[in-house]
Amino acid sequence: MAQQTARRHSQSASSESTAGQRPVPTLLPTSVVGSYALPSWFWTALKAIEQGDYGQTDARETFDDAVGLAIRDQERAGIDIITDGEMRRWYFVQGFYSHFSGLESREPLRKVGIDGYDSPPRYRPVERITVPNGLGIVEEFAHSRQQTEHALKMTCPGPLTLTIHVQTRRGDVYDGDRLALAYDVAGAINRELHALADAGATFIQLDEPSYSIIPGEAQEWVELYNTAVKGVREKGVTLGLHVCFGNLGSRPRGKRTYRWMFPDLLDTDCDEIVLEFANREMREVDLLGEIAQDRATGVGLVDVKSFYVETPEDVAERIREALQYCPPEKMTVVPDCGFFQLPRWLAFQKLQRLVQGVEIVRQELTGE
Repeated sequence: MAQQTARRHSQSASSESTAGQRPVPTLLPTSVVGSYALPSWFWTALKAIEQGDYGQTDARETFDDAVGLAIRDQERAGIDIITDGEMRRWYFVQGFYSHFSGLESREPLRKVGIDGYDSPPRYRPVERITVPNGLGIVEEFAHSRQQTEHALKMTCPGPLTLTIHVQTRRGDVYDGDRLALAYDVAGAINRELHALADAGATFIQLDEPSYSIIPGEAQEWVELYNTAVKGVREKGVTLGLHVCFGNLGSRPRGKRTYRWMFPDLLDTDCDEIVLEFANREMREVDLLGEIAQDRATGVGLVDVKSFYVETPEDVAERIREALQYCPPEKMTVVPDCGFFQLPRWLAFQKLQRLVQGVEIVRQELTGE
């Protein structure tokens, strides 16, 4: 159904639901970007798994329960298009490196003090990167699809972001060419996305916060993204692209503006472009008008970098402002980014307020 929703946004397609799935509202469907907050017990369990205190069955049960919790919280909050909360991943991209062949781990640059971009483990390529057994997202989908009747969106870091902790230098296998490294990863992502489509996934979103971090040209990033998704839409999959400036822990380290990416970003082979606006006080919301000319928009209207819990009217006010540039049938309302860094109680309340704000505006639009 998520696939049909986004296609409807851009092509006025039928709003009938996919068999066995709940229908998604035509006006202002709600969704999330990807990750959900980890419950406190999960942190404890992860530590026990790392220390070897859990067996394989214990670990599998732990991750399955965490996914189930993330799904239930989104359903209880009233979200229309949900994810698995990315509960099987670790720090967005770090967990994926275990699937890579050709990497050598390196010590973090800094181990003391508040975590920042120089705190995570780093890697360097010792041979050309391959992902021989896939990224594991197909397995995530197979489990999650059985856990809910809601429309389900699967997410994957884009090739630029997925290489953010891999450092290539002059003289190594990539000779300092980050784009060459990213294109190898883009090939692996493309194979994963095709496998996801073959497994039945209908809505896939690539996340590229690194567009605002790594120096480069917008057209380079567009071509890289298009390589990663080549041929996937032809299998009936709706594709999304999320570009943001980090979550609560990933503080911005680039200019917090999208304008320089336009109009190049409109050359991406996707059905929906998802951007953040709440944390930036609705700056550049007029860009929605350019996006909505030929595709759907995902509009970030809840701030994941703040402990302030938006009221329903706060959310409704932001929706009304966004509607000045984008019609409601082309707009999905989402948080700015993922909830991984937030406490669960706060993430759940923010989702509730998002849904309540949407309901206010839906009633205004329909008169019901």
